[in-house]
Amino acid sequence: MRHSKRRGLLLASAATATVLALSACSASTSESTDSADSGDFEPITDLSLQLQWLPQAQFAGYYAAQELGYFEEEGFDSVEIIPSGGDIVPQDALIAGDVDFAVAWVPKVLGTIEATGVELTNIAQIFQRSGTLQVSWADDDITSVADFEGKRIGSWGFGNEWEIFAAMADEGLDSQSVSITTQDFSMNALLDGDVDAAQAMTYNELAQVLETVDPDTGELYTMDDLSIVSYEDTAGAMLQDAIWADTERLESDPAYADAAERFLKAVVKGWVYARDNTEDAASLVWDVASNAEAAFPVGPTHQLWQTNETNKLIWPAAAGIGVIDSAAWDQTVDGALAATNQDGLNLITAEPPASAYDNTYIEAALEALAADGVDVEGADFTPIEVTLTEGGQ
Repeated sequence: MRHSKRRGLLLASAATATVLALSACSASTSESTDSADSGDFEPITDLSLQLQWLPQAQFAGYYAAQELGYFEEEGFDSVEIIPSGGDIVPQDALIAGDVDFAVAWVPKVLGTIEATGVELTNIAQIFQRSGTLQVSWADDDITSVADFEGKRIGSWGFGNEWEIFAAMADEGLDSQSVSITTQDFSMNALLDGDVDAAQAMTYNELAQVLETVDPDTGELYTMDDLSIVSYEDTAGAMLQDAIWADTERLESDPAYADAAERFLKAVVKGWVYARDNTEDAASLVWDVASNAEAAFPVGPTHQLWQTNETNKLIWPAAAGIGVIDSAAWDQTVDGALAATNQDGLNLITAEPPASAYDNTYIEAALEALAADGVDVEGADFTPIEVTLTEGGQ
């Protein structure tokens, strides 16, 4: 497992309360390990996690857990975090047995479950809110989903379009009444006028626009230049980044079930660190991305924006970080059932199996952490202010 040379500095600069709270977890870790050792299985000490994109602060909690030793505190010798530049579908890697856990959006996995018949289980819903936007120029007057009709609506594809179709279905709009235009993973399609409204994430592509100089003014674009449709404000909002596990392994392998709980404890500690030490967490991810074999070319200020915006999708977490809310789950399923794409095809045609999510493992992890004094709800969370710069540098 790789450790940054900056690890000691990051730990030293962390908020005292966070460090003390997280260091208290070592006691429960030893208890968990002792319990595992007394069972009828050999505890798993090496794991792999498949991400759904390249190293960036969308995944700050996982990298914090790796770089700051939280996985070791939970009894793991190594946890390999595997990025994807779109060449690896996280749930497919999990199904193939190439990784132990995967981060993926819920609707995408529901489609895979129905298409393949393989069972996967969401064991932690890290993002509690949708971060997807449709961004257009203010003078184009696209202020709601109802305004999509007859427009060129940008999307990355790969399952990212289903919130668009779910929101349209709720508005009673025919999916063929818009032109879904494939855009790349930048905002060039909007900047070049190739789409009327571009798909964007609050934590990434929106910032890319705001980091760009308006050629007419010589200044950076501002929110006043844009119209934003947030899917979180529509019935099309769907659950996004979740941690998925192999259902059959959870049910049949006690060592895997034990590893799932310990893994979640470390991940939660990582996200608590990112919440309480936003600037340090962003710097940590910037260091990881700078040393990665492949990473999306964004600067340190962009990573800070991304950490801050990602935190907003997680915190506050009234039931505890990662707990799957049944109402949000039902809305995601209902949207997936109602939505049809431009070819008239549904994402799913039947309710997913009951095994598609299970709060057992995250609730056990949260209970242990809360007993150690870790704030797993973040009721007092307040985002910081981030001033973007050209190119995110």
